[in-house]
Amino acid sequence: MSTVPTDLQERIRSVLSARVGEEVMTVGAEEDLAQVLGERYDSMTAMECITAVEAAFDVEVDFVAHDVRYWFSTVERMARFIRDEQEDRALLEHGR
Repeated sequence: MSTVPTDLQERIRSVLSARVGEEVMTVGAEEDLAQVLGERYDSMTAMECITAVEAAFDVEVDFVAHDVRYWFSTVERMARFIRDEQEDRALLEHGR
């Protein structure tokens, strides 16, 4: 069962579709993108998708600290990552 709003997942799919095609719009939230999309989600494309997600959701991915192979393997995980990063930033900004 999904732990993040479906509208966030849909926004992620929309961002990804520009790089991997419309098929991502029907991929299950917890399906492994590399398995479902095959060559269309290779390591180079995954990097492009991460960059696009950073820009679209105003988050920063630390390729050393964050396990990008884990967090960017499914739409659900991407949504949890974005939600968590945005919540952390809001807490830090509120604490100032």
